[in-house]
Amino acid sequence: MNTKLWLHNAVMPLILIGLMALTRFNHFGTAFSLPDASLAVFFFAGLGVTGYWFLAVLLMEAGLIDYLAISQMAVSDFCITPAYAFLIPAYAVMWWAGRYCKACADWQVASTLKAFVALGVAVSLSFLISNGSFYLVSGSFGAPGLDKYLEQLVHYYPPYLMSTLVYGVAGLALHRMWQSMNDIFLGSLTNFYK
Repeated sequence: MNTKLWLHNAVMPLILIGLMALTRFNHFGTAFSLPDASLAVFFFAGLGVTGYWFLAVLLMEAGLIDYLAISQMAVSDFCITPAYAFLIPAYAVMWWAGRYCKACADWQVASTLKAFVALGVAVSLSFLISNGSFYLVSGSFGAPGLDKYLEQLVHYYPPYLMSTLVYGVAGLALHRMWQSMNDIFLGSLTNFYK
């Protein structure tokens, strides 16, 4: 049995599920809550969890949290429109970016930069899918126009990008520390049982 893989696949999903549950209630954060980490969670799920089953688990968790927030905690349902379905491809982009970055796991400078660029591109594409669909399909903006959309983009894109990049930097650093600790721990165990 590959103990390292087992530890990774047993602990990582619980951490990601918990992070989404703790942060999904507020998009940009407040003095009392962290910004939504959902995009970063999907990215790290693609990067670190073996198996596509977890993508479905996270999508169900996101929907359940949103349902509970609206029905039990008086959170506004403003974002629940036909555009809500577009979160699936938006989150899938993040998942696939994480899968792509598995090749960047050697932690060399060039591959780490490649991972950050992939994360930034994925966040941007995810934003265009989720925000663009909300603008076009939700019915909340009247007649769509490029000038109105650009106003929305300037207002919402920077915090959307920055919060995910901050989670990404922190998560990649923690992921690297996790790998190093596993290597040390499992190396010690291997030497102990020789």
